[in-house]
Amino acid sequence: MPDRSSALHSQAVRGRGPSPARPRSIPIRTCVGCRTRERAETLLRVVAENGHVVPDPDRRLPGRGAWLHPETGCLDRAERRSAFSRALRVRAPLDATAVRLRIQDQQGSGSLPGPSSEESKVDQS
Repeated sequence: MPDRSSALHSQAVRGRGPSPARPRSIPIRTCVGCRTRERAETLLRVVAENGHVVPDPDRRLPGRGAWLHPETGCLDRAERRSAFSRALRVRAPLDATAVRLRIQDQQGSGSLPGPSSEESKVDQS
């Protein structure tokens, strides 16, 4: 009768037994604008809804998604190349106004600093 350790070893070799812990893989996606590969967490997922490209920041909307850097340059390139229609497999041209507004809102809120504490202490009289 074979001992238990050799049976466990043979199962592990064949891929059926306990396996060593592996690190989680990081999803990599391609930006439809600039065509560079990037970690999915840095890209914005978009989907097609009723002839419009809609941002999906929570990555929960149903349907086929496309990925885009949240930058106006990548959005411009994607629109110029008709990349959204191709990536989302839609025959009609898509309106990306909602995505543009989201990107501009993100860039606008992050790039404008608020007043510093010293500026607010200055007496204007």
